[in-house]
Order: sequence, then structure tokens, then C-alpha cells
Amino acid sequence: MLKIILADNQAIFRAGAAKVLAVEDDIRVVAQAENTEKLFSALNSFKASVLIVAESLKTDVASLVETAKKNKTSVVMIGDAPEDGPKLQKAGAQAVIYRNVSGQALLDCVRKVGKGEHWSQKTEAEAMVSDNDAVGARVRDRLTPKELKIVALIVQGYKNKEIATKLGTTEQVIKNYLRNVYDKIGVSDRLELALFTIHHKILLDAASATGVS
Repeated sequence: MLKIILADNQAIFRAGAAKVLAVEDDIRVVAQAENTEKLFSALNSFKASVLIVAESLKTDVASLVETAKKNKTSVVMIGDAPEDGPKLQKAGAQAVIYRNVSGQALLDCVRKVGKGEHWSQKTEAEAMVSDNDAVGARVRDRLTPKELKIVALIVQGYKNKEIATKLGTTEQVIKNYLRNVYDKIGVSDRLELALFTIHHKILLDAASATGVS
């Protein structure tokens, strides 16, 4: 049984990764952490096989890897950008993935690293998806500026009530907008919406460009 710790300050991505891993018979997510303090606590408490940790947590990678080694835990870094990969691997990460990793690639990565092997996400394929993302472009063009703002906030982990406050409207109006967005994209809930958006960089970039913070 591969025991996994997920550490990421982006709740939606963390939940999506956990959902992918949890259905596998040979993998168990034993802890999740949204900050550095909880990350080190989980690392020392659960003696996991693999730690999946986001670069965005701003943890000192070398000291993290050192602590992981003491607990016989291999480290998979979620990089912010492909150019960060060599730096993270040099610091001791056994694998580097990015937020557009597919579910199957994530599973392959975890299993390889769990055996003590190194693994790298294929960035060439990602570049092709990013440049020729016809599906993402079609979806982006279907959404109104207001819908893109809501998508951006969903990806950031905001709840309907918080989105309503930010956009100066009611929670019911946001629910109505979300139903339209789900229909246009072909997803059934906010997790699927967020994962779809993260996977299609052209849509993620459009949502981010709405200026919502």
C-alpha cells in the first residue's frame, strides 16, 4: 500500500488529486496539508511512502527533502512552471509534475516514485496542448466576462456566498450563473469545473485575466 501525503495551498487541485488517487486499491491518501506547518507535522506523523508538495507553499526544498529522507518518504514537487523542473530535481525531488498533469500521469508518477525511481512529466506534450487547445478555446469563447470571473473565483477555492460578496450580487444569482457555466462546459459540479479549467490553460489564462483577486 502506497501511503500519500498531499500538501498544496490550492484546495481545488488538492481535492482533485486526492479524488484521482483515492479510487486506486494500492494507494491511500493518509493526510492533506494546506500550509508548511501542517506539512511537516504530517510528514513526521504518518511516515508516508510519497509526499506530493506544491512549490507554491514556498518551503525550502532541500530541508524538506532532508526531513522526508529521514522518514523514508519520496518527494514529488508540483512545479509552478516547466522551467522550475531542473531546479527542483537538483534540490532532491524525485519527480516534478505541473497543475495540468493528467490523472493517469499522476498515478504513473506516484507508483514509479514509490518504487524509488525518478519521473518527469512530459513538458513537450503540455506545450502542444497549451498552444493547440481547441476545446479550451471553444469553451472560453462560450463564456461571458461575468462567467469567466466566477470561474476564476471557483478555481481559487471561493464558495458561492463569498463570490456573491465579491461581485456585489446574491448567492442565488451566482448559483444561476454556475448552472449556465456547467451546461456550457459539460461538467456537473465545481470540482469538475475547476479541474477542467486547470487542465485547459487557455481557459485558465482567460479566467485569470478577468482581474478578480
